[in-house]
Amino acid sequence: MRATQQQKAENFRALHASGVFIIPNPWDAGSARVLEALGFKALATTSSGLAFTLGREDGGATLDEVFEHVRLLNRSTSLPVSVDLENGYGPEPEATAAAITRAAEAGAVGGSIEDYGPEIKAIYCLDHAVARVAAAVEAAKRLSFPFMLTARAENHIRGNPNLEDTIARLQAYEQAGADVLYAPGLKSSDEIRTVCEAISKPLNVLARPHLTTSEIAEAGGRRISVGGTLTWVAIGAMVEAAEKMRDEGDFSALNLQAEWW
Repeated sequence: MRATQQQKAENFRALHASGVFIIPNPWDAGSARVLEALGFKALATTSSGLAFTLGREDGGATLDEVFEHVRLLNRSTSLPVSVDLENGYGPEPEATAAAITRAAEAGAVGGSIEDYGPEIKAIYCLDHAVARVAAAVEAAKRLSFPFMLTARAENHIRGNPNLEDTIARLQAYEQAGADVLYAPGLKSSDEIRTVCEAISKPLNVLARPHLTTSEIAEAGGRRISVGGTLTWVAIGAMVEAAEKMRDEGDFSALNLQAEWW
């Protein structure tokens, strides 16, 4: 029997209570099913991976397309799904609140809101960013199940690797009621540790090739996501196989069987 949204929400919240877990980012229903079969306990969408499936650049999916994607993932697996809601699809607090409500209606039990505004090509000022998080928190509280809201400080991937400002933002988002905090782009265990020592809510860490799960856990990270990188790993393998087919007539890479479900 498939888990209800309430059960998924409770399971997702429990994963954040202690230890560390990996929340991989599928780009479609098939990759979601593979990740579930491999034993992962929760999934997060990727804006860049979804946009790739539509033949567009990151940020190119519409709001309706994002939520149809969530509905499909939710139907395809029994795992909790958290949604990359980018900036909430609008600069105003009302937009973030609406995005949370619609994500829940699509079956998600978590979602992230970032503080970068594509319409201004800059990070929102702190007061405005906090108001946006607070509106999302209030929308989450109105739901009938515990929705895990993640607040993202985008400094480190938007050309402003100012750790002090990032910490100040995460602290403000924590005070506004965010359940999980996230600063994509932290480069080292020391940076992760510094952030974790300054906050009390779980920190989501974007995986980096040179950091292991144990190193992230020792630094205080609670949740590890991979963003769109699994998409590019898969596409990289396809390109390599296709180039061998084209250039060498070599079809050896096709000797694989789908045995994950």
